[in-house]
Amino acid sequence: MSELSTEHARPADPVGRVLYSIAKWLAIFGGLVLCAMALLTSVSVVGRSVFLQPVPGDFELVAIGTGLAVFAFLPWCQLVRGNVLVDFFMSAAPLGLRIFADIVGGLVYLLIAALLTWRMYFGGWDMYEYNELSMTINFPRWTTFPISILMMGFLTVVIVYTIGRSIAEMRAGRYFDTPGDAG
Repeated sequence: MSELSTEHARPADPVGRVLYSIAKWLAIFGGLVLCAMALLTSVSVVGRSVFLQPVPGDFELVAIGTGLAVFAFLPWCQLVRGNVLVDFFMSAAPLGLRIFADIVGGLVYLLIAALLTWRMYFGGWDMYEYNELSMTINFPRWTTFPISILMMGFLTVVIVYTIGRSIAEMRAGRYFDTPGDAG
């Protein structure tokens, strides 16, 4: 994660290629959701200023959409080394140390992602059991949890893959997706 490839080289192994494709489409989905949220916000602001009538629950819908978009972006960011960029501190470090930092960062991130996935399951289940609704539009809050849990579970799989990739890079002495980076 200390090196950010500008080319986003597609992994050569079959597992990496599948994860790459899924992560790419999830990121596109997240971008479309954010575009929809921007459009919703624009319509609400125009409605508020021109017609004195905003879109009811606009802030709730934007919060829900933004949350989904963030979960959709995380696997892609992890796969292309875009989550934790510490070039300021690590750019002068030897390649082996940078890759070691990637492994340690990946292990910490794996722990956090697994914990969040596990706890989101129970949080979503509680919202379902108590039929928790949003304040303005009475949107059932639990309905976004299943897809969010799936995306977090996918992120966890991607992190395991990237840790494995970093271990293989450590053994090879080079980054696999950064041309010409041999130290």
